[in-house]
Amino acid sequence: MKIDPENNTVSLRRRWGVPLGVATGVAGLSVAAVTVFSGVGDAKPLLAGPAGNPSSAAASPGPSAAQGSTSGGAGTEPSSAPASSAPDDFTVTSATTTPIDSGTVSSILSSCLGPDASRFDAVVAVRAPIASQDADGVVVAVDSADQYVQCESKGDKGSSPDSPPTFINNRLWGTGRMIGYFNTVLEPAGKGRYVMRGAGHYTSDVAKVTISYGDDPKQYPTAMAGGAFVYAAALSTDSTDPRYTGPSPYVHAFDASGKEIYNQMKDPQFSDVQ
Repeated sequence: MKIDPENNTVSLRRRWGVPLGVATGVAGLSVAAVTVFSGVGDAKPLLAGPAGNPSSAAASPGPSAAQGSTSGGAGTEPSSAPASSAPDDFTVTSATTTPIDSGTVSSILSSCLGPDASRFDAVVAVRAPIASQDADGVVVAVDSADQYVQCESKGDKGSSPDSPPTFINNRLWGTGRMIGYFNTVLEPAGKGRYVMRGAGHYTSDVAKVTISYGDDPKQYPTAMAGGAFVYAAALSTDSTDPRYTGPSPYVHAFDASGKEIYNQMKDPQFSDVQ
């Protein structure tokens, strides 16, 4: 957590972790980014076509990290899902995102990834409904090995909560995996206002991904392309707690027929640690 110097509120950088039973063996390691998996099916990832529409990829799946493996970053940490605030402590005032133009995206990735930027192609790049002091959007990019990286944007500049920025969240592809989670960030955006941003990736079994917040059953759409999804929401609250953590975001996935095939609220990997 970091304290915002302007209003003394908390900017919470959340991490999705491994199940509690797995986490016991990695309790001493620091975190750069952590991914959790669940669902069914072992489809290959999607890659954006020339028009930006997802199309099936022929790349072979990467390793599964259900055991909390790392990929060039600072390691993994024991897991716990984000703490929820009281159900009535927040209102989602907007979940509308807007695309970032390609020229700006190139600048964001260049400043976020440095010399590694040339290896990555952006698949989803959106501005959040409102901006915090530090960021106003999210860019997810993928390389030729189907490894994903998430960058936070502020204007035409990019940064990463991961160290190094190319700490890759590519651990989805393995038997029984359908949804993978990247970083979720909650930051203050003015008095009583917060912005939440997050991302993840999915297999071709998934046609739609939505997000619900806390105990509110309403689901909001995500921006999806290239096997990745991004979400952002503006929240308002009457809470005066300087350590307000906001609601937990929950991922829902649907197949092409509209059937829900994954609900994070019912995922045993989260019920084990809550």
